[in-house]
Amino acid sequence: MNGGPGTSGKLGGGLLVAGTTSDAGKSVVTAGICRWLVRQGVRVAPFKAQNMSLNSFVTREGAEIGRAQAMQAAAARVEPTALMNPVLLKPGGDRTSQVVLLGKPVGELSARGYHAGRQEQLLGTVTDCLAELRRTHDAVICEGAGSPAEINLRRTDIVNMGIARAARLPVVVVGDIDRGGVFASFFGTTALLSKEDQALVAGYLVNKFRGDVTLLEPGLDMLRTLTGRPTLGVLPYRHGLGIDEEDGLRVSLRGAVRESVVAPPHGADVLRVAVCAVPLMSNFTDVDALAAEPGVVVRFVDRAEELADADLVVLPGTRGTVRALTWLRERGLADALARRAAEGRPVLGICGGFQILGEHIDDEVESKAGAVAGLGLLPVRIRFAAGKTLARPVGEALGEPVEGYEIHHGVAEVTGGDEEFLDGCRLGSVWGTHWHGSLESDGFRRAFLRRVAADAGRAFVPAPDTRFGTLREEQLDLLGDLVEEHADTAALLRLIEEGVPEGLPFVPPGAP
Repeated sequence: MNGGPGTSGKLGGGLLVAGTTSDAGKSVVTAGICRWLVRQGVRVAPFKAQNMSLNSFVTREGAEIGRAQAMQAAAARVEPTALMNPVLLKPGGDRTSQVVLLGKPVGELSARGYHAGRQEQLLGTVTDCLAELRRTHDAVICEGAGSPAEINLRRTDIVNMGIARAARLPVVVVGDIDRGGVFASFFGTTALLSKEDQALVAGYLVNKFRGDVTLLEPGLDMLRTLTGRPTLGVLPYRHGLGIDEEDGLRVSLRGAVRESVVAPPHGADVLRVAVCAVPLMSNFTDVDALAAEPGVVVRFVDRAEELADADLVVLPGTRGTVRALTWLRERGLADALARRAAEGRPVLGICGGFQILGEHIDDEVESKAGAVAGLGLLPVRIRFAAGKTLARPVGEALGEPVEGYEIHHGVAEVTGGDEEFLDGCRLGSVWGTHWHGSLESDGFRRAFLRRVAADAGRAFVPAPDTRFGTLREEQLDLLGDLVEEHADTAALLRLIEEGVPEGLPFVPPGAP
């Protein structure tokens, strides 16, 4: 893999990381393989043909892609582009999603409408994007979605075996042993694929193993006998991997605490942050930088009484601003936020959360609810535009440089406030901005937390040496270490360079 990208017209190597289920670990394994490869001098890029996620990111050219692919690009030490995630689906309810194609929204579709024809039409687009990445890189590590054995969706699949077949990619299937049933999952996933699809499945990776691996080996041997395929690694369970998540937190968020560094507070007090778990919550990764601060405890909440002991309440982004506003009122959280503001206790609204804090919302685009009264805690009026703002702003706040990214249909008219704040405003102890990612700017984050601590009456002092970018790099290096130390890297490299092995056996019964 040393001939230089694009010099001979020959495509670089490739691999598809599939999973027995959603959350099996595909995203982090893909990132780990990318980091391991780039440390070997390989020019590598991540790719996911189709991603369903409310956690997204804006590339430098103004394209919206899944945040997990941006994280994987960081692992590969390359700039993220729309080629890495050509199709992004952003759920707007139980049955509809906004379709983002090559970084730009192209409309809303129901699940039935998407799978009934639109998805198949996109196969050419995604294969072209993958081919372009392979022309300009030594290797492309692709991530699947859900399970490749979702037989009800196979005909229209463009992200699992569909892209593997189209690009002749070897497939490694990841299973989460922490859930149990990993051997049945590996066998069943393989046995439910057609003969042609099975011919691409080259092996398995066990993820999140706890204990003595020698106790697992008899099962791995039997799995190889049953399927004719090796297990290419057993990755141990690791705490503290605060890596960007793809699809959001699916279950009730009550009591969920964002993982943070294990370090005592720098000052005398901790700082408690409560994040309102609004419906269709998006980019909750905004609070990762808070959780990285020693002494900051970040918790997701959905009850008014859970705000009582919070020093800072965060209203995060959402794909359903009006729906989230209704939810806050129904649960008494809106009244609790109003009381906090009246008492001078800190509240931060980000993107959709910022819109909710305003006086008025005019939405004929997202919810089509028309004119709706906001919480009235900030002097802001919001009008939803058909076009989406996708930007990478740079600015200054609290005397510190700040970078962020914007993803929103709402256009804000700020009519007052005590000070401007990242194109939004502050009024008293209530802050609002459309900027995601601003808290990753270290100096600004520390200045903001000092203001919050002062308003909350806490003897909390931000640590002077926390570097969020450095912490993220350390986590990506840890993923690379897991692959390098616990996977059969020689076998992985052969698959990437040489493609699908010949003679992989068929496991009956195959797809019906």
